[in-house]
Amino acid sequence: MNHRYYGQTVLVTGGAQGLGLAMARRFAAEGATVHVADRNTEALEEIETEITRGGGRVQSHRLDVGRSREIDAWVGAVVDREGRIDVLINNAGIIRDERIERIGDEAWDDVIAVNLTGAFYGIRAVLPHMKERGYGRIVSFSSMSWRGNFGQANYAAAKAGIVGLTRTAALEGARSGITANAIAPGLIETPMLASMNAAARTKLVGRVPLGHIGDPADIANAAVFLASREAGYITGVILDVDGGIGIGSSVR
Repeated sequence: MNHRYYGQTVLVTGGAQGLGLAMARRFAAEGATVHVADRNTEALEEIETEITRGGGRVQSHRLDVGRSREIDAWVGAVVDREGRIDVLINNAGIIRDERIERIGDEAWDDVIAVNLTGAFYGIRAVLPHMKERGYGRIVSFSSMSWRGNFGQANYAAAKAGIVGLTRTAALEGARSGITANAIAPGLIETPMLASMNAAARTKLVGRVPLGHIGDPADIANAAVFLASREAGYITGVILDVDGGIGIGSSVR
């Protein structure tokens, strides 16, 4: 594994499990100092131990991305410690699936707060530091559901919001050497997908042209590319990493 991120500081929200964990591992393996934020204290301790034992550099932080003061304090502490922020990965997310008429206020507010508002808070907090340095990479997480998906009005709205937020951040950061892109995963082997019943899972896998569920490493591969210097002429892009499920699909 090359060390193209050596000397860089990478922030990953929702980094204690699933896709966030895969990305934290990958960035650390490529030489970055990774700051991982999550609400799961136990999982944070485990990932810090794992990456450190493997020779990587990592710091864990317990925070709620839906609270702007916590995000601002985290970003400020990282800048004070490292002197720089090169990459922000907005990955934190939750689901509260239900039909529109059954979605309560709390389920709506929680999903929007974590999936969309948290990403906004993160971008707002890092932009001044990135602009001052004239460099930055922002990668946020949308979903194939951003185009609309049955039983996911709250989640789809949040993930569609990520698209608009990403494209706007790309425009506002471009003159300062900052790119902003998003990844829209398809069916990836994560704790969220594992909670799905077997029949529904089998049906969904049958719709994937490549014929299998993706691995978190597939997402990490996309993230480390979009966050790299090599991707410096790519901005405002929503990258589907979905095994082709979006081709001709109703969710597209």
